[in-house]
Amino acid sequence: MHPHPEPPPRTAVERFDDRLTALGLAGPRRRDAALAVLVAAGTLAVLAPVVTAPGPAAQLGLEPGPTAWALGLVTVQNLLLALRRTAPGVCLGLTVALQLAIAVVLPVGAAVRGPATAIAAGTCGSRLPARRAGVLVGVAAVVDTAVVLTGTAVRPSGSGDVPLGGVGEVVVQVLSAVLVYGGPLLLGVYLRTRRRYAELDRLHTAGVVAAHRERADAAVARERARMARELHDVAAHHLSAMVVQAAVVERLVERDPAEARRTASRLREQGRRTLHDLRLVVGALREPGAGGAEGESPVPGLAELDALVEQARELGGPVELTRRGDPGEASPVADVTCHRVVQEALANAREHAPGAPVRVTVTHGEGRVAVEVVNGPARGTPPVPGGVPGTRGFGLAGMRERAQLVGGTFEAGRTGDDGWRVRLVVPHDPGPETGGGRA
Repeated sequence: MHPHPEPPPRTAVERFDDRLTALGLAGPRRRDAALAVLVAAGTLAVLAPVVTAPGPAAQLGLEPGPTAWALGLVTVQNLLLALRRTAPGVCLGLTVALQLAIAVVLPVGAAVRGPATAIAAGTCGSRLPARRAGVLVGVAAVVDTAVVLTGTAVRPSGSGDVPLGGVGEVVVQVLSAVLVYGGPLLLGVYLRTRRRYAELDRLHTAGVVAAHRERADAAVARERARMARELHDVAAHHLSAMVVQAAVVERLVERDPAEARRTASRLREQGRRTLHDLRLVVGALREPGAGGAEGESPVPGLAELDALVEQARELGGPVELTRRGDPGEASPVADVTCHRVVQEALANAREHAPGAPVRVTVTHGEGRVAVEVVNGPARGTPPVPGGVPGTRGFGLAGMRERAQLVGGTFEAGRTGDDGWRVRLVVPHDPGPETGGGRA
């Protein structure tokens, strides 16, 4: 089983977003309003000392009245950035209109421009379709340039200098429009494209995670259905034995009461184990509709490991089986669980490490049985993934589910030589006190 994909670590932008939310700035309206206030305050703090100083004001021909109007218009222009994401087209139009008003209020050559028009142009590129954003920003740039060039042609400069005029003035204004409108527009389009790809990547990752979980759940459901069929056969075996023992008690109750009592005691113990196994069946049958012909064959156990190992050898791999300790009296549920875990572990070794030596060890002791399957590293070129999609790659999920069902412990992981190790320990009699058989 491959683990579920871990979510990617949080980026600096996501952490900054969390901090803004903690400060109460949740949603685009509040955040844009806060940005507008910051930009307005910063612009005013930078421009006011420059345009009100006696030296620069006299050089540019600025008078106190128009200068105050220009600073007020720049402040309002920056505050309009509060609309930049909720109404980007309107925000761009209003900021350009106020920029034209500033150009009319101040003398030629002393125009003041804040960052609002550039930010509005960039927002249009990042929030609107590329074609629409290009048209809006292009119109704004043409209007801005045309008004400035017209004002330069009909009005003298405030400093008394002769304006450039002609081609030189046109080139200067066109370059200014490209820097103020074209650059932010391209940056906004780039950010929009990158954001769109990031969103598609997140959707793809979410789809992969959902598909992975769905395949894992389906694999576990198939394993539970197979366990239910096996446990059904175990319960049927118990009930058959109980019927035979009940018939014996019926015949001995008058001829040999003592033997009848002993047989009844064994019958009671058999009934207790049968009830527990039936509870395991109920725990396994959580999903309806499981069926198939697979449950028609006899339920295997540890006694059939020799045949399983021999079959694995015939499929092309050196497999060694070692038994330790007194086998004891393992319950049918524990017997089946150990066999199935070894079977799945051998299949995994054959698929992921073909040709590697495999060692299977079965150890009995203290009312428990432990099975361990260790394979070496893969030899040569790893196999090309194939088979029926969704049927392989989740074997560990089924093995772990079986271990939990009978109150056992399950471990799986890599060895020091890049091999793989699977270990299962289950009690001989997984009674209710073990935690198995969850209902």
